[in-house]
Amino acid sequence: MNGKPRIAVLGGGFGGLESLFYLKYKLGDRADLTLVTDEPKFMFKPNTIYIPFGDSPEKFEVDLLRPLKKQSINFVHSSVENIDPDNRSVVTAGGTVDYDYLVVATGAKMRSQEIPGLYEHAITVWTPDDMLRLRGRIEWAKERAHANERTRFLFLVPPNNKCSGPLYELVMMLDTHLRKSGCRDSVDLVYATKEEAFIEAFGPRLHTVVTDEFRQRNIEGHKGFIVTGVEAGNVSFQNGEHLSYDVLVSFPPYVASAAFEHLPTDDRGFIQVENGSRRVVGHDRIFAAGDAANFPIKQAFLALLQGDAAGDHIAAEVLGQKPTVDFEPMSMCVMEEFNKATFAQVPLKYTGDPAKPIAVDTEDEAHYKVGVSPLWRLGKSVLGLYLPWRFGHGKPFHAGFAWEAMDLGLKVMSKVLAN
Repeated sequence: MNGKPRIAVLGGGFGGLESLFYLKYKLGDRADLTLVTDEPKFMFKPNTIYIPFGDSPEKFEVDLLRPLKKQSINFVHSSVENIDPDNRSVVTAGGTVDYDYLVVATGAKMRSQEIPGLYEHAITVWTPDDMLRLRGRIEWAKERAHANERTRFLFLVPPNNKCSGPLYELVMMLDTHLRKSGCRDSVDLVYATKEEAFIEAFGPRLHTVVTDEFRQRNIEGHKGFIVTGVEAGNVSFQNGEHLSYDVLVSFPPYVASAAFEHLPTDDRGFIQVENGSRRVVGHDRIFAAGDAANFPIKQAFLALLQGDAAGDHIAAEVLGQKPTVDFEPMSMCVMEEFNKATFAQVPLKYTGDPAKPIAVDTEDEAHYKVGVSPLWRLGKSVLGLYLPWRFGHGKPFHAGFAWEAMDLGLKVMSKVLAN
């Protein structure tokens, strides 16, 4: 490398921005940083669950142009078409971006067409527009309730979905919302998932919490229901069962958002990486973070941890030091229910089993914590303000005094309100 190393980050989501701002935090002006994305705004997706209940999508957007300018980070507003590892360049719709180090964080997308009829008949809650569609159906159901007509909502988790948590939030938020609106008795809520346990990826404690919540809220829950096809008003399952609906709400199967022919990927296009560093297998100068990488659970907090690891390993090489941060999979989330919330901190471990490569480390009692309380709604609100504020100032989530204060607050709350 002659002069400053050129570091390009592809994608403006959680993994991409965390790695970008972490690199700026660690390297300052000792590297030339470039963000490549076709979207100049960051959407705080975990809080888009509030859109069906009245919040504006704009409330969860962060304009990236100001923090990028403030931090002297180059911005290429373009879509990525290909990566040329031999020449260390990225081909975009607007030209070529050269790099010495590269972070690929182009995310995932939905492929509803894998399930016959799902695209045509379901509201697939992925974009703000989808959430606005769901808002319209909720208002329609409330109008029907006032006219003494029943409405049946079916929430569906199909195979190859990589993050079912927000759908659990939505069904419980809808229950609370309808009760406050005086409409709950006229609405049936049904939940069907391909999982063998509720929120299966995050272990038995959350399954127990959800089972109890469904029973208390009179939500009809079905586990091990693998969808085979969707028709108007009816969903068919592998076990021969059929469930009817008036409104079908689903997260579709996940695939990688972008395909890169020169990088190693799995059968769904997710990039194969080394576990700790997030370095792409066979490519010393390329890293992948967030949903674009092949970690089987797609979640914002896990994407942030991957972004930190990728950024730290690149920064260490630039500075001639040893890296201090590896990706150690630990999920953390606060599930909104409107009348209360559920906090979960879940340590994960690699199993070595290709069929189920990740499992919950239930023996790590020091870190495995779950708690339910109205006070956790405050924790979710604070997180929803903190991260957009950090990204809005060009700062990483996990760094500096602000994060130390946030981390301390979460530890105190988890000690008191979770076990």
